[in-house]
Amino acid sequence: MSGARTPWFVLNSPELGKPFADFYESCKNTGVLDRKTKELLMTVLACVFRCPYCLEEHIKGALEAGASKEEITEALLIAAVKGAGTQLAWKKDLYTKYLT
Repeated sequence: MSGARTPWFVLNSPELGKPFADFYESCKNTGVLDRKTKELLMTVLACVFRCPYCLEEHIKGALEAGASKEEITEALLIAAVKGAGTQLAWKKDLYTKYLT
């Protein structure tokens, strides 16, 4: 959401869109986590939520914040393994009922 252009949701619903955009910027730019950590987290979340625009923005942001390609790759692999694990745990009662 960073950049010079006003997001569409701020233009179409400024009373809700502007506070959301401000909250986003506040989360990105304040707090105790450093920029690299935040960009790695946002990269992983963009991957998990399958947002290609966000993923590209945050991979670039992570690189600009000093993350190495290896750090970004490891973060994405952790997201992938957690995603796979949740699929095995989801509805475990049904898996156990019918598959054990």
